[in-house]
Amino acid sequence: MVSKIDLRQGDCLEILKKIPDNSVNMIFADPPYNLSGKRNVTCKNGKKVKCNKGEWDVIEDLDNFNLKWLKECIRVLKEDGTIWISGTLHNHPSIGFLLKKLGLWIINDIVWFKPNAPPQLQPNRFAPSTELIWLASKSKKYFFNYNLAKQINNGKQMRNLWNLSATRHLTEHPTEKPEKLLERIILIGSNKDDLILDPFMGSGTTGVLAKRYGRNFIGIEINKKYFDIASKRIKDTLIETKLSILQDKKVLILEQEQIFLQKKISRIIYSDVDLNPSLKENSKVSLSVDK
Repeated sequence: MVSKIDLRQGDCLEILKKIPDNSVNMIFADPPYNLSGKRNVTCKNGKKVKCNKGEWDVIEDLDNFNLKWLKECIRVLKEDGTIWISGTLHNHPSIGFLLKKLGLWIINDIVWFKPNAPPQLQPNRFAPSTELIWLASKSKKYFFNYNLAKQINNGKQMRNLWNLSATRHLTEHPTEKPEKLLERIILIGSNKDDLILDPFMGSGTTGVLAKRYGRNFIGIEINKKYFDIASKRIKDTLIETKLSILQDKKVLILEQEQIFLQKKISRIIYSDVDLNPSLKENSKVSLSVDK
């Protein structure tokens, strides 16, 4: 089935008002972190530079801004739907407080650990290596694909600490999220043919994964340049009939089993050699494991 893709360029505070109540199955939001400005710096190519992600990342009243878009997202979210909100310490406390204030059920606070995060230039704090994701719903009855989460996690219960490396950006958007992160969120938080909303679409990663796995998608982006980038990315995305993430896991598990088997056989053979020293000079061992 062909996914229905609805991309809208403009202010999400205005566009969200046009979406019907209780119509969206899942929301992923990566709102501005309010990191930009004259007083904020960041690390780029190992050097300290002023943080300037764009005008969209400079917000005077962050709490009021978050309250407005959150209210609209809650209105359009179905009773059994979930909302996933990415952030850092700069906006995460504001979001968490407002979720509680607006009466949502907070399911998890997910910690995304980036083992390859850039270094900290100032020697007065720990190097930031995490982003945080609130997972919340309107009620305690919500869709959550627990069994698929276990499959993705090699048959083990998935925890709220996700070890996923940051990846090189596919576009010039400064806060682009890795496809592996959105892949996990969309597969666990929705079913095929569900409607997914991203009110801060950016370069379109949420839409790419939604379309790839047969979900319908509404994306909103205020910046025209990034809207065009997202539109092309999503248009060029093909629908997959099989979950590639599970295929990758099967290959990994098979390789791990082969390595384990090879080591086990090696221990048995060398144990025999130790018991019979004459084998050391006269025997040659050749191992192969069929795939």
